[in-house]
Amino acid sequence: MNDYMGKILRVDLSTEELWDEPLNEEYVRDYIGGSGLGIRYLWDLVRPDTDPLGPDNPLLFLTGPLTGTGGPAVGRFVVCSRSPRTGLWGESNCGGFWGPELRFAGYDGLLVTGRASKPVYLWIQDGRAELRDASHLWGQTNTYATQAAVRDELGQPRARVMAIGPAGERMIPLANIITGRGRAAGRTGMGTVMGSKNLKAIAVRGTGKLDLADPERYRELRSRTNRELKDHPRSIGQRMAGTASGAEFFDMLGSLTARYFTQGGFPAVGQVSGAAMTETILTGVSACHSCVIACGRRVQITEGPYAGPEIDGPEYETICGFGPQLLIDDLPAIVHLGHLCDCYGLDTISTSGTIAFAFYLFDQGIIGPQDTGGLELAWGDAKTAARLIELLVRKEGFGALLAQGSLALGRYFGVEELAVQVNGLEVGYHDPRAFSSMALVFVTSPRGACHNQSDYYMVEFGQTDDELGIPLLDNRQEEGKAVHVAMHQDWRSVCNSLVLCLFASVPVSDAVALLNAATGREWDIAEALRAGRRIWNLKRAFNCRLGLTRASERLPRLLLQPLAEGPTERYVPNLEVLLREYYAVRGWNPETGKPTRETLERLGLGFAAEAL
Repeated sequence: MNDYMGKILRVDLSTEELWDEPLNEEYVRDYIGGSGLGIRYLWDLVRPDTDPLGPDNPLLFLTGPLTGTGGPAVGRFVVCSRSPRTGLWGESNCGGFWGPELRFAGYDGLLVTGRASKPVYLWIQDGRAELRDASHLWGQTNTYATQAAVRDELGQPRARVMAIGPAGERMIPLANIITGRGRAAGRTGMGTVMGSKNLKAIAVRGTGKLDLADPERYRELRSRTNRELKDHPRSIGQRMAGTASGAEFFDMLGSLTARYFTQGGFPAVGQVSGAAMTETILTGVSACHSCVIACGRRVQITEGPYAGPEIDGPEYETICGFGPQLLIDDLPAIVHLGHLCDCYGLDTISTSGTIAFAFYLFDQGIIGPQDTGGLELAWGDAKTAARLIELLVRKEGFGALLAQGSLALGRYFGVEELAVQVNGLEVGYHDPRAFSSMALVFVTSPRGACHNQSDYYMVEFGQTDDELGIPLLDNRQEEGKAVHVAMHQDWRSVCNSLVLCLFASVPVSDAVALLNAATGREWDIAEALRAGRRIWNLKRAFNCRLGLTRASERLPRLLLQPLAEGPTERYVPNLEVLLREYYAVRGWNPETGKPTRETLERLGLGFAAEAL
């Protein structure tokens, strides 16, 4: 098992026991690492009666075989558990430096179970680990202050720390985990699980080296792929203007969502885009470990109500969620709202989506001041949006409803069908009325509505892949598209197992070659895709065992209503056509939604077939 550290750290918070466990070589062979390895481990540990907020729900942090190698955009790790947001597979993918540092400290992963009797944080250094009291940090510090306080307390200024904020402590389902400069394990409530265990933070410091199978070959590949990635037009755009570099382009295509998914375009997009940020408040860029893209933003607002010190700038989803979705055209206000979420440890997509839903309900007269504690929710009102974030994180008044997410908010007022979510998770800001593929992506994602299990919208506007055989099809085409979406999902399953950033335009053959040089495998693209297909189907089987059915795969009402104007005018994807073909391609039972026994056994998943 070259390039694997060969062990994971086990932590039982209930008994305060810590021990090293050998990495399962069979699992590594078939599931690579990252979220692929995560689903195989959690299959054995999670049952239908596992309470997502109970001590028995495992919380798993895993790196991939390329994490920390200096390869192209591979400084990442994943956090996996049963999600308190959806009750299904929970997975968050995070960048920064924490993942590589865990490997340098001697571990491929960390598996946490139990619940501490009082707040604690975990300190890992070069193969040694201990639990420390965090009572003085609980309820007192935000995610940034917590990281600094832990480093100071340890006397380790170079330690990498990930932490929850007040949202995670209070087990708000929208809670995330923050590390470094605004890098977030954001979706599916992994910060909520961490809070339920009384685990405030995890600090790690390592000085070890990685043992590559073919170090000379890997160095050659790493050097070339990093050079090519740095010079790729997409990388240049993101280095110059961040992940929101394409905001105007997405708006032109109708992909950028506005006014809670009910408006076809945002005229003020140029005022809040990545380019606008670069021209007005950008002070610098930041990058994950060894990444040549450097899409992270550093900004400073020097005048007005949001003036203050330099902070982390928002990425595309945050800009869209607190900008066009709320019809806010004030970039400093959007920066402030995103920063509030990072400080409190809140997922910006779910938080902005829930607040935008509240604005929509108020606009439609479904709720009023009597429901909001006297607040008037008017489109474009950033001050009220900030007030709602404060109420949400304190679970105070109307904020207590918002803290449960948009599905629960809609259900409370009897309009559940209006909440734009799938399986309890708010939809990412890429409108399926612009790209028919995204309708399929959102409803079949194993973690609820998610654009990162397959960013197929990139394919829809020209980023095709000849090596995978994925062509450019009309963005409204439905028949004949599912086979390509499925293949793209399989490949992204590989990426999330390596763990390779989705912003990295690395050719498929190069990614496979890097894997082979690092680990000593002799895979081709077909074998890598087979592993991706195995991972995707096991996540599906996991969800089916937890209660997912064919009826769960539907789009919310607002996304099934054509917009009266804009680029997507009068078009709504026919999800049934897409799903019918998709089920046939996947080998899933169209009545139950489950993978067939034949499909599972063909992928070496006979144990899952028995369980289903």
